Amino acid sequence: MIETKQSSNIKIYPDDVLTTGSFDGGRITEIKPIPFPGESSKPPDTGPLFYWAWAEAKGYGKIGLHPHKGFEIMSYALEGEIGHYDTLGNRSRVKAGGAQVMQTGSGVMHEEETLGEHIEFFQIWFDPHLRMALNNSPRYREFSPDEFPVKSANGITIKSIIGDTGPIALESEAVMKEITIDSGHRFAWELAKNYSLAIVTIDGKGWIVEEGNDRKSSIQTKYFALVHATEARIIYFQAGLDKDIKLAIIQVPRNVDYPLYPEQ
Repeated sequence: MIETKQSSNIKIYPDDVLTTGSFDGGRITEIKPIPFPGESSKPPDTGPLFYWAWAEAKGYGKIGLHPHKGFEIMSYALEGEIGHYDTLGNRSRVKAGGAQVMQTGSGVMHEEETLGEHIEFFQIWFDPHLRMALNNSPRYREFSPDEFPVKSANGITIKSIIGDTGPIALESEAVMKEITIDSGHRFAWELAKNYSLAIVTIDGKGWIVEEGNDRKSSIQTKYFALVHATEARIIYFQAGLDKDIKLAIIQVPRNVDYPLYPEQ
């Protein structure tokens, strides 16, 4: 990855510098804010947040049966519908706003499908203590859009997805929110000491500002941003005056008390 437009604690990665990939003869394409090891340089200090891809398809596409072990993997539908089948016997579909979660444990095989005219989804991997996770039976769970709590006030809408008040509980320490900020408004996030915040702009334009620093870091659709905190700090997200901005944010510890892949 190429780091541009960065302040001391905020790093911005425009979409045109992100790693890309494809499946099913190009029917499914993706950009990777956090790529797999070896694909490109992985951003530092993302702790158990191992991988983040934004996939897109125009019509039907399929990623055939393939194995996973240990990792906790979430597919979160942004537009359209995504399908899932695994060797545990689960077969399901979720629409935009829903999620599929695999805690792959000792091992499972699954396949994925895109359904509809225009499909977009995140696939996000988390790194638990893999040596311990490999002793667990694999598990799968589906979450419909109405299972995620949503709160709106003062021009800010917050959807809780993982951790905190979100319904998805992982072995890995992580909190994920989807945040919509109305035009002309801003939202404050309290980032704890020794934590990192990973941000993908789903739609719109705006800025990230660190408390005590007047410099604004610009973000827009498909931009990725990382904020690291060696000390507790307030991070502001501000929408432009002419359009709302929608963000997906994931907070994780910069370091954990177990070895992360590939050290395990």
